Amino acid sequence: MRILKELEDAKLVIVDLEVRLGEEVRSAPTLCAKYKGKIIPLNTAHDGRPILMKEENSLEN
Repeated sequence: MRILKELEDAKLVIVDLEVRLGEEVRSAPTLCAKYKGKIIPLNTAHDGRPILMKEENSLEN
């Protein structure tokens, strides 16, 4: 594994993320990256599995 480049305009944030699981609504603190003005979750709020940091995974704010 090797580092290709450091993203200067990215930072880590923790957001209170709300998700719907069927009829149930839950919220949980979730680790996200703020990149180019977008919030991109780095793990699922449901069970904490990792998610790739891709702009198409960004959330509407």
